[in-house]
Amino acid sequence: MRPGASGAGASGPPVPVVTAPARNERVARELKALGTAVANESVEVTSKASNLVTSIRFRDGQSVKRGQVLVQLDSAQARADLAVANAALYESTSQFDRSRELVSTNVLSQQQYDQIEAALKANQARVDAARAKLDETVIRAPFAGRVGLRRVSVGTLVNPGDSITSLDDTSVMKVDFTVPETFISGLREGQQLSATTSVWPGKVFRGKVSSVDSRVDATTRAIVVRAKVPNDDGLLRPGMFLNVTLTNEARDALVIPEEALVPEQSRQFVYVVEDGRAARREVQIGRREPGKVEIIAGLKDGDRVVIEGTQKVREGGAVRDLATEGEA
Repeated sequence: MRPGASGAGASGPPVPVVTAPARNERVARELKALGTAVANESVEVTSKASNLVTSIRFRDGQSVKRGQVLVQLDSAQARADLAVANAALYESTSQFDRSRELVSTNVLSQQQYDQIEAALKANQARVDAARAKLDETVIRAPFAGRVGLRRVSVGTLVNPGDSITSLDDTSVMKVDFTVPETFISGLREGQQLSATTSVWPGKVFRGKVSSVDSRVDATTRAIVVRAKVPNDDGLLRPGMFLNVTLTNEARDALVIPEEALVPEQSRQFVYVVEDGRAARREVQIGRREPGKVEIIAGLKDGDRVVIEGTQKVREGGAVRDLATEGEA
């Protein structure tokens, strides 16, 4: 074979290529993730004891205030128990008041006085317990929010743990999403984000990162991030699917056209044109964007990389840069 017959060789004719320069650009790092909307506060309203529902004080989907009565349970037995406890307390209080005068004159021994005082405290505790039982017959909203569908009717016998309705505070929504562990260094509380949903096309919901989980999932190598998004208009509902975009502060980054990359297994290479010849270099890449990729290591600003003709060039081979010819 005639020496230099291969056009891609170091001694062959120059291979025509198109190059583009590596450039420093001001970029904002964006991370896209899939999130789920969660109510800021959410509970299932239940009863602490078995009892009959005597009154329902809310409507399905109603907004309620903190402490507002939602359900009234049968309180007849609780009121009777409280009355008995109060009567016993009244008697104990009278005995205690009399005993204080008697013990000072030694008519009553200190031991008898201590027994009367102990009986007074026991009866006071019984009153407190009876009053707590009576309070349990009134089920109130633990925080302001919106109730869901009611699941009981007047006359229903509810047991501990039975759901009466749900209560959600949706004035602010939590948005939970997962982020690969490689992005942990760029996460911080207060970081701005935006979220969209197909339910409300064109509407952008803006919020801030409120917390980052303390653990990375060993299986997925991802970490859960939680953000809070104002929801004054009530458009977001718990369980909604959201597309989240997390933006870091703008910074300088060296970028090249994405088509310059020559992947080999898990490594990335580019061809740099120097003095009319192609030099193969391994590079470390960072964030990708449509049409361009960040170079963390392996290139410097101004290096011209081959973006067309990478399959024809070889290490050290002569090339003809059509891009610079056009500029000339």
